[in-house]
Amino acid sequence: MAKVPSKPAVWLDLWICLLLLAATLAVYSQVRNYDFVNYDDPEYVGENPHVRAGLTADSLAWALTSFEAANWFPLTWITHMADCQFFGMESGWHHLTNVWLHALNAWLLFAVLKRMTGARWPSALVAFLFALHPLHVESVAWVAERKDVLSAFFWFLTLWCYARYVERPGAGRYLTVLLAFTLGLMAKPMIVTLPFVLLLLDVWPLRRAPLMKPRLLEKVPLLALAAGASVLTFVAQRSSGAVAPLAGTPLALRLGNALVSYLVYIGDMLWPAGLAVLYPLPRTLPVLGVAAAGLALAGISLAVARQFRARPYLAVGWCWYLGTLVPVIGLVQVGTQSHADRYTYVPMIGLTIMLAWGAAELVERRPRARNAVIAAAVAACSASLAVTWFQIQYWASTETLLGHTLDVTSDNFITHHNLADYYLQHGNNEEARQHDAEAVRINPMYMEARLNLALALSLLGRPGEAEVEYRRALEQQPEGKQMALAHSGLGAALAAQHRTAEALPELELAVQLRPESAEGHYNLGTALAELGRNEEAASELAIAVRVEPGDAEAHYRLAVALAAQDKRDEAANELAVVAQLRPGDALSQYNLALALARAGRLEEAIAHFSEALRLKPDFEAARQDLEIAEGQRRASMKRR
Repeated sequence: MAKVPSKPAVWLDLWICLLLLAATLAVYSQVRNYDFVNYDDPEYVGENPHVRAGLTADSLAWALTSFEAANWFPLTWITHMADCQFFGMESGWHHLTNVWLHALNAWLLFAVLKRMTGARWPSALVAFLFALHPLHVESVAWVAERKDVLSAFFWFLTLWCYARYVERPGAGRYLTVLLAFTLGLMAKPMIVTLPFVLLLLDVWPLRRAPLMKPRLLEKVPLLALAAGASVLTFVAQRSSGAVAPLAGTPLALRLGNALVSYLVYIGDMLWPAGLAVLYPLPRTLPVLGVAAAGLALAGISLAVARQFRARPYLAVGWCWYLGTLVPVIGLVQVGTQSHADRYTYVPMIGLTIMLAWGAAELVERRPRARNAVIAAAVAACSASLAVTWFQIQYWASTETLLGHTLDVTSDNFITHHNLADYYLQHGNNEEARQHDAEAVRINPMYMEARLNLALALSLLGRPGEAEVEYRRALEQQPEGKQMALAHSGLGAALAAQHRTAEALPELELAVQLRPESAEGHYNLGTALAELGRNEEAASELAIAVRVEPGDAEAHYRLAVALAAQDKRDEAANELAVVAQLRPGDALSQYNLALALARAGRLEEAIAHFSEALRLKPDFEAARQDLEIAEGQRRASMKRR
């Protein structure tokens, strides 16, 4: 362990920390103007009612027990809730929380390495590369990846507590190690490998006694916690369907992809070009490429093992890299990605330790190389900063992020679908159709894309083509929500072709499969109204507006069904809701005024006719009906 530093040394360390903070905040400050993206952010924040509710008793209980997002990470959920509590849905503040955590992580990493090794400049180089490397943009600029930066904070805090414990062992200090590690597991279970990293650090730089029984026994409580978190995570991922079965992703492909990914990450660290939010898993891998990757990894491992006595930092850094990637290397395939930049957030530290201490040894052995090594280190950090600055800009919006991903990857059907979903939400139905059609071309069994393709075709006024896609979806025998959506969509497409009698059984089945769906009840209600069954239509539409009270169109359809039953006051009340939901729409004001006039509520009708004219001065029908209503009011007053 390092000796107690002098005051000048403390000030120098402080300046390094301040420079780390300034550089991190400078390069990442642009995210304060960025929006959420439609990839995972809705699930984690935007469309999650528990998170949006903020720090309530119910939300906290949910966070502790939920397996949502195919994981168990209550502490991460709580930080998202805190953001919503204090900042609402202002996305910039959610982004900045990630940035501050990342900056704090860089500072902690420097502090931990400096404390354990006493080597200031190698520790600083590792920390600066960690703070500024483009591979880490995904973990920081993506709100949904809060779990990365938060779990890493507790990873580094655990290391700091462990360093204190090693300096002066004691039960109290050991409990702080356990506490920090437990909190890290509650942020993201990927840190289950930390006990093994502590064993590595016992060898170097802590240089404790050889790995005998006492060193292993003191890790048992940590290993027990890691095992418990691993079981919870596997259950969460299995129950959500996130774990791919062997039949879908054969073991040989998983093993091959794991070997290749280890080298891909190294290549991306050294030359971070073409980074993307999703790299699709290939259907096959060339045997020679997999064999070459395996030989390369074995060769590096053999080389660092031979250098162990002279250069233990090489073996520790290499084992850190290999070991910390094991939970996410794809042997247990979760999702459809071949690899992901965010997975390198902690593992890459092992590689930079190898580089930094290798550079320090070079300077020690050849003092004349000092200036060249310093120049190389500054160039690496500067290049990282520059590339990171531009990489962050792809995260400005869903469109820029996913568009860039499609530019640098191929056969990326999930990204095509996510971009199509974004276009659908923004009314760009033709663009949505094109991207979902491409997703279905790449992967004909991708149900989400086929259903969205059918929806886009319906919105484009092409119900015949939509019907074909919905029938193809049903042929693939979807389950649960997707089955209900397929039947509901097919019914709506048939109704749009005036084949309402054929549509009705599909729509009724959709409601049976998913009774909580506002869309299903809406589609069934509109079909029943078309058949003149207005009482049943009103019943279905009433359920739709109860489930989705902000749906103005459903309120309008309900008003029409009520009016057809001569329930004028109830119809007027629904149209009043429509007018509230569409405050600047002259037609909504006019429809409400008509309903009020028919219900004999002339004063209210006149007010809304007048509002329609204020919003649209050339609205001739509103002007004429206003005159009629005013005439009726005058006649009524004369009769009195």
